[in-house]
Amino acid sequence: MSDVTRTKHGRPVHHWRRDVVELAALFTAVAVADAVANMVGHGPEGPELLVVSAVVLLATVGFHTWWARRHNHAPPTAPDTGARPPADAEQAGPTTEGSTTGAAPGATALWRMRTTVRDEPGSLAALCVTLAERRVDILSLQAHPLAEGTVDEFLLRVPEALGAAEITRCVAGAGGSGTWIERADAHDLVDAPTRILGLATRTALDAAELPLALRHLLGRCTIRSLPAPARAGAREDQGTPPNDAPVDGVLEDTVLRLKGPDGEVITVERPYLPFTPTEFARARALVELDTRLGPRIPRSQDVLTLPAGNSITVRRADTADVDAARAMHERCSEPTLTKRYHGPVRDADRYLNHLLSPRFGRTLAVYTASGRVVGLGHLLWDGDETEVALLVEDDWQRRGIGSLLLGRLVTMAVEAGCESVYAVTQASNTGMVAAMRGLGLPLDYQIEEGTLVITARLDATPVGSRLPYDQVPRPGAARHQQAGH
Repeated sequence: MSDVTRTKHGRPVHHWRRDVVELAALFTAVAVADAVANMVGHGPEGPELLVVSAVVLLATVGFHTWWARRHNHAPPTAPDTGARPPADAEQAGPTTEGSTTGAAPGATALWRMRTTVRDEPGSLAALCVTLAERRVDILSLQAHPLAEGTVDEFLLRVPEALGAAEITRCVAGAGGSGTWIERADAHDLVDAPTRILGLATRTALDAAELPLALRHLLGRCTIRSLPAPARAGAREDQGTPPNDAPVDGVLEDTVLRLKGPDGEVITVERPYLPFTPTEFARARALVELDTRLGPRIPRSQDVLTLPAGNSITVRRADTADVDAARAMHERCSEPTLTKRYHGPVRDADRYLNHLLSPRFGRTLAVYTASGRVVGLGHLLWDGDETEVALLVEDDWQRRGIGSLLLGRLVTMAVEAGCESVYAVTQASNTGMVAAMRGLGLPLDYQIEEGTLVITARLDATPVGSRLPYDQVPRPGAARHQQAGH
């Protein structure tokens, strides 16, 4: 096999033996020339030695020429070496959007990265060149200007073999600081303006979408809503102190505080990554849109027939249904209210304004043909988690209403992108336990302070046997579930 075994970036790669021979020849020539010079300058036989040195140099040049001709610099052909020429994709530089950077299918991954660069010409270019050298495609880029520097947010398609730590190191070497990186998915391929317009549309159609829209806009964060100071007593049971924020909001590093539509304070916290002024402005615009549109929920409804022949109507509920819900409380027995609220039943009514507000979640109500509320199902945004809760009037229990409500609430949670839902109940509440088991989802059980917390993971196959809450079944079709309350 020849000493030139392969090419890299179009240049031949030589064997180490050739380099050693060339260096030895060079050092020999230098040593001989130095010795001849000394002898010519200090001895009587200078001319003879000069001739000898010339002969030695000529011999060295001749040997080098013979060696170079034998070991040609041109890349060998495939039959001589058995090596194949590199594919065009391997020689190409970074590819355009939508490509796979020359790798086999499935050999790339999507990453979201955010880093801070100096606000001076060439800073971003140096970073892009560094990424290109590692065959990283930049699919999208958003710039968030700051007082000092600029926060650049990238969506990257990266070779699978290139890990987050190596990406971070190369970005730091190109001048990036405060780098944050996490895996992305296909949903992140939607460009920012389209995604923001979609979130605004969802918020305009349903007031309950505001927390979810903020979470999709700002990434992984915890969102809490504190009551207005005038109504702080409404949540004394939760030990939440009253809070306040100016109308235009507050930006404090990793915390946003925005004035909500009803005077409440919406707190958004993201401890792993500071918010930028651009993100703050986008979040404030969503809240202002929600405030201007006022309370609103979709008014679609389903009319269903239970196995016993009773007709019921299932629809979204809000604070306009507080009186009907309070009347149902009066018809419920003390054990039923205790299982639902886990506390003194005399305080049950005080929860209704909060539970029925679309600012804190979604509520489904079950109405009879006479207009009475006989069941309530709540899907509540609890920070970065989601709680489900059910209450069915005593005379309407064991008819499948609880399971029907729970299935639809879980379907709504899946549509909202929730990873799990949890229910707080008691081991003696066999109806709720049976309804959770009936979902057919992986369940986790945990005892906390004498109560049972059941968590259903929604990353498994979603509940497919339940219609969404706003999809009306065919005339005469009946949908019912056994078990539940």
